[in-house]
Parts: sequence; C-alpha cells; structure tokens
Amino acid sequence: MDDCVFCRIVAGELPSTRIHEDERTITILDIFPATRGHALVIPRAHAADIRDMPDGDLGHCALVSRYIADRAMRGRLQADGVTIMQSNCPAAWQTVFHYHVHVIPRYEGDPLVLPWRPAPAPADPADLIDISQAYFLD
Repeated sequence: MDDCVFCRIVAGELPSTRIHEDERTITILDIFPATRGHALVIPRAHAADIRDMPDGDLGHCALVSRYIADRAMRGRLQADGVTIMQSNCPAAWQTVFHYHVHVIPRYEGDPLVLPWRPAPAPADPADLIDISQAYFLD
C-alpha cells in the first residue's frame, strides 16, 4: 500500500533500524520507544489488523516476537522482563494500520504502568456467562 508507512519501511523506501529480518517479517526499533530496545515485529505482507492476517504470518509474527523477547532478556540489553503488545483499531490504540507486534523490554523501575486498572472485585458469574455467549451468538 502506497500510503502505509510500514509497507514503505518494508520496501526500504523509508529508513529504519532493523534488528532482525526473514522471509516473512522485519523487526525494527521503534522511533518513539517506550523503553530502551522497544522493537516492532512487522509482517512483510500488508494486513491492517489481526482480522486480516493469514494464519501462517500471524503464527510467524508470534514466533519472531518470542525470539526478540528472549534476545532482550538474555542478550546485552539485560531486560528484567518483556511486555508483548498488539493493538487492533483506534479504540485499542492502533495508530499504524499495518499489523505489528510491540516487543517492549521492561526494566525494574521503568516508568511504564498498566494501561487499565483491574476491577476491584471479581466479575459476577452470571455476567461472565452472558459475555461468553455474546462472543459467538451471531
């Protein structure tokens, strides 16, 4: 797609710092990092979000995300943990509409916090049943 910034990065039309690439994905450092080493795993083939991702590419992005997370913790970054994040649609904070996975190294004392507050009490079991049925009642 001509207007997709990630398609242009994949094609080499825009600069990026690539830390990994293979036949299906590239992994670049985020230019607006949440923490040191924040990386983006991007499929070469355009898909707007998870709903458009072919199964093979989706699985491959997960495997590459695991590999990059492992390198963040065992490699020279020495991260204390890793947050894997993937957003779909504006309501979920997606800002670039080409599927991608954030691999965010975490460090003791870093400034990141949970983007939501867990409910103060467990959900009502009847509500959970109602919600579970809503997923598949079409």
